[in-house]
Amino acid sequence: MAKVLAVLSSGYADEKNNYVTGWWAEELFAPALELEKEGHIVGLASIDGGKPIVDPVSLSKDYDPTGIYKKQYDSGMADKTTPIVDVKASEYDAIMIVGGHGAMFDLAHNEDLHAVINIVYETGGIVSAVCHGPAPLVYTKTKDGHGLLDGLKVTGYPNDSEPKEVMDLLPFSLEDELKKVADYHEEKDQDAYVVWGSKQILTGRDPQSSQLFGRELAQKLSQRELQTEENFQD
Repeated sequence: MAKVLAVLSSGYADEKNNYVTGWWAEELFAPALELEKEGHIVGLASIDGGKPIVDPVSLSKDYDPTGIYKKQYDSGMADKTTPIVDVKASEYDAIMIVGGHGAMFDLAHNEDLHAVINIVYETGGIVSAVCHGPAPLVYTKTKDGHGLLDGLKVTGYPNDSEPKEVMDLLPFSLEDELKKVADYHEEKDQDAYVVWGSKQILTGRDPQSSQLFGRELAQKLSQRELQTEENFQD
């Protein structure tokens, strides 16, 4: 049984342009379900703590036609998060950065989050992110000063999928930033796409990749636990 820290954006609002965003529902709930199926525990954190703002579009009929994610959201599953500054990173076997445009605003450059990511990574844990979730990984430096993603194969939300109406409201292009530091792929011919950049770095392309992303993370954690148990018995 591994412990996974899911990190959510606290939300962002641009009143002038009537724009509200935050974390994307499917990108939390679909991976969390896969992790829990394997017996792993998912804890929640956000920059401000408390109840973070979900992107309302992610609960709409267009993106949640069966209402499964709205039902999970309405149940209060994501109402309580720990402020990232209070997280005891050494207690977690993996960190999972949930996407949504909000991640580009409050997660990307947050130094407390970068520190948590580094602790998980340096203690041998898995660092994972889906959709816009890789935003903070772009700017995370390891203790030796190198970029966490330097030269690794990665994926994330592609430019040609970004809604035209929000492009000018975003602080940067995730695809462009990833390409500056890593080997970016999106594999357009695949309905869902995730990639292991190393044995510790996992990224997923978009909301449609959320379930596969969660399954990959869950299975890798289970394999690690089995290997640890076998080594202990030896």
